[in-house]
Amino acid sequence: MAAVVQPLLGVKVIEFCHVAAGPFCGMLLADFGAQVVKIEPPEGDAMRQWPPLSEGYSENFASLNRGKQSVVLDLKNPQQVAQARALVLEADVLIENSRPGVMRRLGLGWDWFGPRKASLVYCSISAYGQDGPRGPEGGFDLTIQASAGVMSVTGEPDGAPVKAGVPLVDFTAGLYAAFTIAAMVARVRGGWPGGQLDVPMFSTTIAVSALQTSEYFGTGRNPRKLGSAHPRNAPYQAYRASDGWFAVAAGNNKLWQQVCELTPVPELMDDARFSTPTLRAANQAALAVLLEARFVQQPVAHWLGTFGPAGVPSAPINGYAEALADPQAQYLELVQPMALPNGVQTRTVGGPVKIDGAVVAVNTRPPALGEHTQQVLAALSGADRADT
Repeated sequence: MAAVVQPLLGVKVIEFCHVAAGPFCGMLLADFGAQVVKIEPPEGDAMRQWPPLSEGYSENFASLNRGKQSVVLDLKNPQQVAQARALVLEADVLIENSRPGVMRRLGLGWDWFGPRKASLVYCSISAYGQDGPRGPEGGFDLTIQASAGVMSVTGEPDGAPVKAGVPLVDFTAGLYAAFTIAAMVARVRGGWPGGQLDVPMFSTTIAVSALQTSEYFGTGRNPRKLGSAHPRNAPYQAYRASDGWFAVAAGNNKLWQQVCELTPVPELMDDARFSTPTLRAANQAALAVLLEARFVQQPVAHWLGTFGPAGVPSAPINGYAEALADPQAQYLELVQPMALPNGVQTRTVGGPVKIDGAVVAVNTRPPALGEHTQQVLAALSGADRADT
């Protein structure tokens, strides 16, 4: 099979980002072939200090910064700000995730670049956007999950507020930013100008809550917490077996019939409370009690072996060790080797999509702090090395 031609090959990105949302966006662009130059302060991106540390190098940092070049610049130094400007003027894309106003005060805002480079795609990721009543506020994944509604529908019905275990706010914003940048790059390649992108984590989080917002629009009521259950389908949640938990998603009448036959609880087929998906969802607490009375009589493996071959979607509650060891994860080539700059050999999750049937090969090596400073600055054209 021919190698995949990386769709962003030849695109140069300058990343002024730290921690998660912006670096994830930059990594996605690097995975698709863009040259991503990460500008870091002398102390480095704060995530470089996050454990686990493998001989001093953060594996958390490595997981979001593979395939990039690291250039150290002190943006409080006017000469180094001029170098940063020069790098951007030779690039196609700028990504930043500082609080609104910070890049402008540094002399690196859209107000400076826009008049000088019409083709530049300038992407700002922030908590609430570049303007508006909450624009100046900062925020992290937790606080945006809280303000954007996610925590109101996460957890058990009578439990304390909890956040999603994955930092979905950061990565949703990074994904929106990356595909919008890719769309803008395509526009620029078609002869149109670039532009300024404003990616608020607040709005991208609400945007992926389409089922919850539509429930509110349709009913006038806030969606509620249901634990692992579903507001419109049942049985569709985690259930207890004799030795642990497993999940079943019987989201239509045919699958419901199979669950009744295989459990077996044929009497539930004639129970008026459970005759449609809507009624089963409305009475799912009572349904869970009746089903678990049978499920706890057998181990998880029994139920997976019963439902799976019959086509009823079901799964164990995996940890990441088990998920990464799944035969399908191996088939999809998700786990890839990674060499850290200090020589430590580790692993990472590679590109999750295929193009023309092939996994996109990504450069998994993350940079050492400032590893590419001299190389990248030396490559600037003579005119751009001077104060700009």
